[in-house]
Amino acid sequence: MFRIRILLAMCALIATVSLSSCGRYIFDMNLPVSATGNAIGTRAGFASGNSFLGFLAFGTDVSIRTAARNGGITKVASVDFHVSDYLGIVQVYTCTVTGE
Repeated sequence: MFRIRILLAMCALIATVSLSSCGRYIFDMNLPVSATGNAIGTRAGFASGNSFLGFLAFGTDVSIRTAARNGGITKVASVDFHVSDYLGIVQVYTCTVTGE
């Protein structure tokens, strides 16, 4: 009976901590990756994807080439990379390319 009470108390503690931080970032970073001498232009392309537990990406492609293709960009001016980590479980990666 004592073990069950301890187990229930631990579950309640874990649930309280998890729910109290719901919707908040543990880690959120925006990094400039590259810039060229090309004009910034009016186009922007994005490529995003998720991973789980930091290594389960399931074919996610957040490459510069994909972001440029999505924005119809042939001359890349700048590249930014954004990472958000939710409770260490889900990571969201976004590559942003600007140019013409």
